[in-house]
Amino acid sequence: MAEDVGAGDLTAALIAPARLGRATVMTREAAVICGQSFVEATFARLDPAVRLRWDIPEGGTAVAGQILVHLDGPARALLTGERTALNFLQFLSGTATAARRFAERLEGTGCRLLDTRKTVPGLRLAQKYAVRIGGGHNHRLGLFDGILIKENHIMAAGSIGAAVAQARAAGRAIPVEVEVETLAELGEALAAGADIALLDEFPLPLLREAVAVNRAALRPMKLEASGGVELDNVRAIAATGVDFISVGGITKHVRAIDLSMRFDWS
Repeated sequence: MAEDVGAGDLTAALIAPARLGRATVMTREAAVICGQSFVEATFARLDPAVRLRWDIPEGGTAVAGQILVHLDGPARALLTGERTALNFLQFLSGTATAARRFAERLEGTGCRLLDTRKTVPGLRLAQKYAVRIGGGHNHRLGLFDGILIKENHIMAAGSIGAAVAQARAAGRAIPVEVEVETLAELGEALAAGADIALLDEFPLPLLREAVAVNRAALRPMKLEASGGVELDNVRAIAATGVDFISVGGITKHVRAIDLSMRFDWS
């Protein structure tokens, strides 16, 4: 609201303060609907007299041409809140829709879809919420709630074993994950006692081999596949036996759903 309205909506100020209006929001394409609380918060901040009635529940699927919500109340508030409300609704619905498409491909495999930290600045919690609405699961929220030891961390620490040992020495009761690029590094992560291995850019045959190596270990880890994941190969990746598949594109490459707010001034 601070970004869009600033010191005040100069155009809406041309409308008489007592003028009332009605509006509906329609989707021009099929989508998983997400972000209703953001829409409600937008209008509540502008004028609590604005009333909303949703035809589609949060997380529900709408078809092209379907009305999502009916609004009525002070015309100034409806006009001022239109873009902010639609920005949230179309963007989060786009995130939820992308997540749902991947999650549906994984049904019955036992493999979970994870998001990443590749999010729009300032909207990480909102996008990660939308991923859950779409049927996915959240990886760590940020650098503060999970340990993921990647290539540069390993180089700085000296080895996978040293990096994992330092993570354990910190005494935090959280899983330790290590990104590996080869079967040899997977073996190092197993020997170091990591909890999760992120298999980065492993082709399908190597993923199958990694799963076999891990299952044969005395203390198997959870396995996460990442890199090069698309809708047309995600189920094949899951079929290798990995526990998780992380997809940065569901939050990074998201396309907003095409929505329209129509007003009735009769």
